[in-house]
Amino acid sequence: MDPLDILENLDKVKPAFQPIVSAVKHTVIGYEVLGRFQVENDWSSLGDFFQDNDVPDEYKVEVDQHLLKLAISQMLDSGNEGLLFINRNARQLMINNGEDFLKTLQAFVEKGFAMDRIVLEITEHDFDEDFDQLAHLLIYYKTYGIQIAVDHVGAKSSNIDRIRQLRPHILKIDTSFVRNVNSDVFQDVIQTLSVLARRIGAKLSYENIEDDYQLYFAWKHGGHYYQGFYLAKPDFDLPINGAMSLDVGDKIKAFVQREKSMVEGRYAFVVSREEKVKKLISNWHGPEKADDFIELVSEAFDEESFRLYICNSDGQQVSSNFRKHNKQWGFERNQIGSHWAFRPFFLENTMQMKTWHKGILSDIYSDIETGEIIRTFSYPLSEDCYLFVDISNDFLSESDYLLFQ
Repeated sequence: MDPLDILENLDKVKPAFQPIVSAVKHTVIGYEVLGRFQVENDWSSLGDFFQDNDVPDEYKVEVDQHLLKLAISQMLDSGNEGLLFINRNARQLMINNGEDFLKTLQAFVEKGFAMDRIVLEITEHDFDEDFDQLAHLLIYYKTYGIQIAVDHVGAKSSNIDRIRQLRPHILKIDTSFVRNVNSDVFQDVIQTLSVLARRIGAKLSYENIEDDYQLYFAWKHGGHYYQGFYLAKPDFDLPINGAMSLDVGDKIKAFVQREKSMVEGRYAFVVSREEKVKKLISNWHGPEKADDFIELVSEAFDEESFRLYICNSDGQQVSSNFRKHNKQWGFERNQIGSHWAFRPFFLENTMQMKTWHKGILSDIYSDIETGEIIRTFSYPLSEDCYLFVDISNDFLSESDYLLFQ
């Protein structure tokens, strides 16, 4: 596709609109604008044109501006009141200090198109440009009500600080990574981004959703917006009410029922393990006899546990580790006196157990010693001592409701 051919035939350049679905309302809330170019009777994507480093920035800006004007005009003509997601390369955006993009939008404000309906997408890779200048420009745009989205977020973990500084409205995540990279690594990236999004008040948007599993993943991991061929393909037409062939609401109802079933399973697990400890609690005679007690408890937890220990409310271990090796239990007395209050949520969890007199099942985590994925069930033995039962990976693997969080 010859860049000059595109530039000289802008009448053959046309915007296609890919719907973006809300997790809150299960309806289309906006569209991402994608460029198309007519070649004979077919319409081809302009992706290669915009990504080709040999094409002058001025060419790309002219085509981008043309697409923007057509897209907004079509939104106004159709009466569609959704958001409009616009992709821009940082280097091209900063030509003429970003005034070209702003002036185009201001011209449509006079025609009734509010600037807060524009979501400007900047790829995280663009942060390699002059970030201070880019950040200044984007913050300036925000004063006009323009929303900022960072696309392909998480591709470079070194940009977390820059994202925090920019405080975008939306973080866009490519769900194709669910299939293409190590799932555990991607889960860790998503967890980091979820925390970041909460801290800066940003919404998570999952794109490139191509199947039911990816939609479930996006829903389960805090996706506020969904986008992809599985939901709706790009179209030249703009329906007034954002109709879709796929009923996202029905899909999410199924996800909700699945999650409720898993939560019920975990709750039943905790209750049954509480009952095990309650039957033995009369044998608890204080920290001085802690090893005798965990040896007794190990019989009740032989199926699911590989390690038990007891700590006081300050996080100091008052028992040995009672550890299973080759199906045989044994004491690790060198662990007496170890301190664990530095672990996240330790003090909060012990206070909850003390207050409510209930057991707690931890989130999934990797055991420092074995490297395996485990959970820990904990239960208050007294006002100051707490039993910790580490659940083995083998046992978790037998039950989906325990293996997935």
